[in-house]
Amino acid sequence: MTPEELVARGKRVVQLEREALAGVEARLDDAFARAVLMIAESAGRVIVSGVGKSGLVGRKIAATLTSTGTPATFLHPMDSAHGDLGIVGSNDIAILLSKSGESDELLALLEHLQGLGVRTVAITGDNGSALATLCDVSLDAWVSEEACPHDLAPTSSTTAALALGDALAVALLEHKGFRREDFARLHPGGALGRRLVTRVDHVMIREPLPVLAPGSPLRLAVVVLAEQRGIVLVANDKRALLGVLTAGDLTRLMERKADVLTEPVERIMTCAPRVAHAGELASAVAFRMETHGVMAMPVLDGDDRLIGVVHLHDLLRARVA
Repeated sequence: MTPEELVARGKRVVQLEREALAGVEARLDDAFARAVLMIAESAGRVIVSGVGKSGLVGRKIAATLTSTGTPATFLHPMDSAHGDLGIVGSNDIAILLSKSGESDELLALLEHLQGLGVRTVAITGDNGSALATLCDVSLDAWVSEEACPHDLAPTSSTTAALALGDALAVALLEHKGFRREDFARLHPGGALGRRLVTRVDHVMIREPLPVLAPGSPLRLAVVVLAEQRGIVLVANDKRALLGVLTAGDLTRLMERKADVLTEPVERIMTCAPRVAHAGELASAVAFRMETHGVMAMPVLDGDDRLIGVVHLHDLLRARVA
């Protein structure tokens, strides 16, 4: 096959799966709401199960639920018959995945779960199947065809099941009021954790601060700019920020006027500078700095008193940007 033909085949697969998802979306109904509420109101965990490719999708659904505030675990149907049913409690909710809805292993597990008093949600491609009929709620994951040219390998069907699992997880987190702070608590490691946990307070410089009093000459500002990484904070004796002066501000003034070093800092400072506040996410501050081309930013407390200065390079070094 030529490269062009390969690209065309790839696009065809994406098209078929997109059409399958459109069908799932169009058929989403009150059964979905019942499933969300049933899980949200349960005092137990979510048990997810499936065989083969459905089982792999089920593992991902369980992981997504757990990471978004709904404790879940994957239970393999075969292992359940050999002792693993011990993890199941009567308050749990089970999500069972099967394209055909007729998997012998899954139907056997369903019988055991119902004997334990567990309520069940089916995600299946056949709403007339035994699994769909016997579960408390059935979600329709039917697709007209697989993206496989022989209509055999699970492709469109697993995409549909995965999308329904993601929809359940997101609807649950919104229904429960799951916040960014909750997400950060469950993801303390790695780049995502850093972005969600690191506050500007953790990165800012507290002392010594490049502060000058109002009325200070620009000659003194030149020294502070050189020693304190290109920014001067003009503040009164109560640490109220009056303005900010940068090396760029000074350079632009000197290009227009020769003798400026005796001028007061108020002559060129920015009186309403962009600032950060204590407690802000460092990633949010870094985004604002990059968006507005700011290399350093004053940090104020809840009373708008100057408590620090944060530099973009320090935020980049902390890997929150």
